[in-house]
Amino acid sequence: MLLQKERESVVVYCQKLVTNGLTKGTGGNISIVNREKNLIAISPSGLDYFKTKPEDVVVIDFDGNVVDGDRKPSSEIDMHRIFFINRLTVNAVVHAHSLYGAILACLNWNLEPVHYLIGYAGENVRCTPYCTFGTWELAKSAYEGMKDRNAVILGNHGLLAVGADIAKAFDTLEEVEFCAEIYYKTKIAGNPIILSKKEMDLVLDKFQTYGQKKG
Repeated sequence: MLLQKERESVVVYCQKLVTNGLTKGTGGNISIVNREKNLIAISPSGLDYFKTKPEDVVVIDFDGNVVDGDRKPSSEIDMHRIFFINRLTVNAVVHAHSLYGAILACLNWNLEPVHYLIGYAGENVRCTPYCTFGTWELAKSAYEGMKDRNAVILGNHGLLAVGADIAKAFDTLEEVEFCAEIYYKTKIAGNPIILSKKEMDLVLDKFQTYGQKKG
């Protein structure tokens, strides 16, 4: 099966969106690129994640043409491929309708650095203006909103995160959702203390060597 490893990973992580409380139903979508073959494995549109099999995951090229698979690909196909085309260090994209990310999206709030774990995404996470789902307009808005970042809040919609691999992209989205919950609740409780740019620069520097080295 073409891109078997990538398709299997898409299924696993789509199910994790639900089990980790990051989306409901068939909300959200995931893609992984194979840069040696210049092909993308992307989740199918509107299919129950727990009924999705690797062969249901659609393989497309960078122009969005279906190369392998009988299912219809995610409606957000453009929002995925725009990152693979223009950011060569991005190899996975995760989109979810997580609760607190969606709350900030509907408030049109940027997510400020209330907690250092926002460093997974960058100095902060911007919120973009609303664009209709499944459009090139949304893809461009997401790409521009994520400049120098690894995540973006899609106005009146949800969260989008990218990473060097699917594990990193998923972790980033999960940490952004965690920070979104903290930010929203602390705003309700009072005035949260926002970390300074100097402190966030230090955090981002330390994140460069955080975790286990591969190999």
